[in-house]
Amino acid sequence: MSLFQLFLVFVYVGMFTIGGGLVAITLMQQELVGRGLITAERFYNMVAISESTPGPIGINMATYIGYEMYGIPGGIIATFGTVLPSLVVIIVIARYFGKFQDKPLVKAAFFGLRAGTTGMIAVAAFQVILVAVLSLDSFSRTGRWQDIADWRAFAFFCIIFVLQVKIDWHPVFFIILGAVFGIIFL
Repeated sequence: MSLFQLFLVFVYVGMFTIGGGLVAITLMQQELVGRGLITAERFYNMVAISESTPGPIGINMATYIGYEMYGIPGGIIATFGTVLPSLVVIIVIARYFGKFQDKPLVKAAFFGLRAGTTGMIAVAAFQVILVAVLSLDSFSRTGRWQDIADWRAFAFFCIIFVLQVKIDWHPVFFIILGAVFGIIFL
């Protein structure tokens, strides 16, 4: 893949990322892992690192992937490719949205966009769970049901899920807790 092709992939990702960075992850995964440019495990390690760093995850992922593939120029090109469509669209929307926001067709379109992007975010979350909590590749190698999940990762996932729902702590706390858990138990 050339640097220009990398730019086009991330323009595509940026163009169809409606709903936030988790949707971008789904598109990046389809484009990069699907083409065999990076492995699924490497991709989800990049997701974990990008989630743990400040800033929007879609931009963090684009910068990280571009950097991994082509160094600093790749990081800049991938980031610019991701941001460019949003920049153009937001300029157009800022100019005309006030005139059209109350139209029934516009309201209906946004209703559908919310539902569709929620589904895409759910797919991204499910794919991360498959890699982070379930060990389907271990199961496929051994055929033993005991190997289908890493019980430590699953237990920690459940604990964090419950804590996040019940306690209003800052997400940084959970990120740090996850890193400490990984260092201690793996």
